[in-house]
Amino acid sequence: MLEGRADRLVALTCALAGAWASLASCGSGATPEGSVADAGADASLDAAFDAAPDAAADAAADSAPDAAPGLGPPYPIVLAHGFGGFDEVGPIDYFWRVAETLGAEGEQIHVSQVAWVGSSEARGAELLAFVQEVLAETGAARAVIVGHSQGGLDARVVAHAAPEAVAAVVTIATPHQGTPVADVVLGYAPGFSEDLANAVFDLFGRIFYGDEAQDADVRTALELFSEPGIAAFNEAYPDAEGVSYFSITGRSALRWALEDCSFDDRPSFITDWDSQIDPRDALLAVPGVSLDPDGPNDGLVPVDSARWGRFLGCVPADHLDEVGQLMGDSPGGTNDFDHLDFYRGLVAFLREQGF
Repeated sequence: MLEGRADRLVALTCALAGAWASLASCGSGATPEGSVADAGADASLDAAFDAAPDAAADAAADSAPDAAPGLGPPYPIVLAHGFGGFDEVGPIDYFWRVAETLGAEGEQIHVSQVAWVGSSEARGAELLAFVQEVLAETGAARAVIVGHSQGGLDARVVAHAAPEAVAAVVTIATPHQGTPVADVVLGYAPGFSEDLANAVFDLFGRIFYGDEAQDADVRTALELFSEPGIAAFNEAYPDAEGVSYFSITGRSALRWALEDCSFDDRPSFITDWDSQIDPRDALLAVPGVSLDPDGPNDGLVPVDSARWGRFLGCVPADHLDEVGQLMGDSPGGTNDFDHLDFYRGLVAFLREQGF
C-alpha cells in the first residue's frame, strides 16, 4: 500500500513539474509598459539570436556522420519533450508509453533528452546531437522529429541547422507565437511571482535532476519566449527548404472550437475525435482560464499560436492529455480521447506522406 502511494506521489510530482514547466515554456503576449524587459534585455536577446544560427550550424557540422548516404523511408521518429521535461524518470516517461507501444508494433521510436531548462538554441544543439546518433545507429538518411510544446521549437532549430538530417517536423501544442500565460510567470502580469517560479523550478528540478538543477535561471530561459524573444526566434529560424512542417494542438475546457479547428483536408486521425470535448485538467485551470477570453486553447497554448506549416487541426486534449499524463489516466468526463491511438494515427499519416 505504501509502495502504491509512493508511486502516486512520484506521478503527481512529475505532473506538477511538467505543468508549471510547460506553462513557463509558452512565451508571452504583449509586454506591458514598465516591465523588466528593458532595452538591455532586448540587446541581450539580439546578441544571443545573432550568434545562435552559427552555433547551431557548427554543432551540425561537428556531429554530422561521415558515412555514405543512409537508408530512405520509413524514417526513424524522434520524440522531443517540452520545457522542464525528460525522457523518463523511473517508471514515468514523458510521452506516456508511446515509444513502448509503437515500438512493439514495429516502429522505430527514439526518445530524446535535452536540458530541462534552457533556450531552444541550446536545447536544439543537444537534440541535433541526439538525432545524429539515431541516424548513425539506424543507418537512416533522415529522421522525423515530433516535438511537444517547446520540443517543437527545439526541432525547428535542428531542421534549420541540418535540413539534410530531417525529413519532417511535427509540432504538438508548440507556442510558435508565444502565449500570454508567460506574462504571469515572468511577473509581467499579476498572479505568480518570479521568486515563486524560481522556487517551484528549483524544488522539482532537484527531484528530477539533482544538483545540476540548483539555481536554475528561469528568467533567462523564459525571456526567449516573450513577445520580442519569440519574434527574434522566428526570424532566426525560418523553415528549412526540403523539410516538411506539420502542426497539431489541443482544444480543451469543453470547447468544440469549430471556427478554429474544423476545416477541410484534416486527416482522419484528427477527425476521428471530432465528437469529443475535453474537460480541462485541474492543474491547468488557472492558466487556462486566463487564456479563454482570447480563444480556444489547451490550457497553456492558444490554438492560433500552435499553427505552423501545414496545420492538421485540433484534438480534444489539454496540454497534459496530449502526451498521456498523468500516467495514462483518462482525459476526464465522457472524453474518449486516447493518446496512444492518436500517436498511432499520426505515425500512419506520416508513413502515408512518404516519411
